[in-house]
Amino acid sequence: MARKVMRAGTLLAPVPPALVTVGTMEKHNVLTVAWTGIVCSDPALTYVSVRPSRYSHALLAEGGEFVIHLPSESQARQVDFCGIYTGAKVDKLKKCRLTAIPSEEVAAPTIAECPIALECRVREVRPLGTHDMFLAEIVAVTADEALFDEKGKLHMERAHLVAYAHGEYYGLGRVLGKFGFSTDKGKKGTRKGGKKKA
Repeated sequence: MARKVMRAGTLLAPVPPALVTVGTMEKHNVLTVAWTGIVCSDPALTYVSVRPSRYSHALLAEGGEFVIHLPSESQARQVDFCGIYTGAKVDKLKKCRLTAIPSEEVAAPTIAECPIALECRVREVRPLGTHDMFLAEIVAVTADEALFDEKGKLHMERAHLVAYAHGEYYGLGRVLGKFGFSTDKGKKGTRKGGKKKA
């Protein structure tokens, strides 16, 4: 199969177009960050990379805490808006009709309407070039009660999360399998060992 050579760049996709809150309940801002992810599971560590020129950079550097929100498909327009306009001139939460509520463990507020929120405390800041990377510990996670079933199991599919790839927003689509499904020796309609389901 032929392949086309492209210029080296940031073509790792899809990524979560996260809404990130910084500051405090009294003075806060929200920005859209695509450069985020998990870097370690124990301790639970994440990061956000932010340009020093952005209004939120100073609030983040000063406060040392932030909240990563995973938005739903219905919030794609708000996600896009928060990535275009600066908090220096626009109250983006108010403009987007999003509600700031107190977080559990950090001073930065949580957005009530977002289905999942990860509260983070900065451990280290690394200047890397165009962006500074804020390496942080995840100190709390909150989620909309509607995402849980009666047994307390979290159903991520209920969140209808949005993804970002090469300048466009996407819904995550259908489930293709669960973790470990590639090692399941049973075929469709059978259990492991070849026994048919009743």
